[in-house]
Amino acid sequence: MKVSGIVCEYNPFHNGHLYHIRRTRENGATHVAAVMSGNFVQRGDVAVIDKLERARLAVRSGADLVIELPVQYCLASAENFASGAVYLLDSLGAVDELSFGSECGDTEKLLKAMETVDNAALTHAEEIRSIMEKGYTYPRALNSVVNGYDAEAAAIIAEPNNTLAVEYLRALKKFGSHMKPFTVKRINAPHDCGETENGFASASNIRDMIGRGAPVDEFMTPEWAEAVKTAVSKGEIASLNRLERVMLYKLRSSTIEEIEQICDVGQGLEHRIYGARMAGSIDELLFTVKTKRYTMARIRRIMLDLLIGVTKEDMKQLPPYGRILAFNERGREVLARAKDKAKIPFASSIAKLSQLSDTAERFAELEIRASDIYGLALETVTSAEKDYRAKIMIDME
Repeated sequence: MKVSGIVCEYNPFHNGHLYHIRRTRENGATHVAAVMSGNFVQRGDVAVIDKLERARLAVRSGADLVIELPVQYCLASAENFASGAVYLLDSLGAVDELSFGSECGDTEKLLKAMETVDNAALTHAEEIRSIMEKGYTYPRALNSVVNGYDAEAAAIIAEPNNTLAVEYLRALKKFGSHMKPFTVKRINAPHDCGETENGFASASNIRDMIGRGAPVDEFMTPEWAEAVKTAVSKGEIASLNRLERVMLYKLRSSTIEEIEQICDVGQGLEHRIYGARMAGSIDELLFTVKTKRYTMARIRRIMLDLLIGVTKEDMKQLPPYGRILAFNERGREVLARAKDKAKIPFASSIAKLSQLSDTAERFAELEIRASDIYGLALETVTSAEKDYRAKIMIDME
């Protein structure tokens, strides 16, 4: 039995994700445990399809067990996103390997790049700070410094999937995890690419096609394609634009002090955000706040954190539990293996998990609130407290 862990969003699942799982199994994995973003994703957006449906489909598409990544980690920087996900997989106590995609496709090169970057962050802190004072983001400043003495490492961390891969490796080191890293080289359509190639398309391109009503069958499994069609027909495709007015209301009714407490707000950014409260649309708000230092994704994450209520304090705690969203027979075997080894509780009922501790109660509170807000992003608005009534997917076919 070899259990491989995967960190994913499946927003939506496409042929590239299918390739990743197949390559992971070809590498010897008999079981696949996935930590998946819930109803909000790391780019600062709503997931196109509800998390329970995505979890169900993930189990039908090659994953055996799906665990939810808490919302504050979904809406976090790459470092915190990776940290929360790797911690959950490591805490399961049953995962042998961490499998992730990368443009590089070479674990040793990624490890070397990580060491180079970590060394640069320590030894060139002043130079990095100086570049940031010119208005650049920390990743851009760091890359500029690294490029000065290791062009290969700089080229590696310039690619989005490589950057996330390095964060996974850093999290493995941080937690002293026994999980071994394994990377699958990303093929065909690059991240966020608008082109399609050989049946492959980026998730962002597929989401755009879904929004335009274009066919997406070619780029995903038949079951996922059918699920997308069903979601469209039922008004169950989510859009951030439907949250526009509630986001603007939340900003207009928040104080500078409240904004300052929101996760990822710093360096006086709260004043810039507060100054944008006159905006009449999400786009106007984003463009008012955006600078070279603050990316659109970061601003979107902050605005969603403000809406949900995720604060800096919420990011000081690691997940106190793992919430199971779906599993099959092999997933049951993973859970059986984890029974006496897990470092934190794993269960499906958020109501029961919330009773474990004050921290667990806070995590559950944010998750339930996030799902309630997500329901407003759907064409057909769903009722509140849906998370309490959620029925997980148990697939024993």
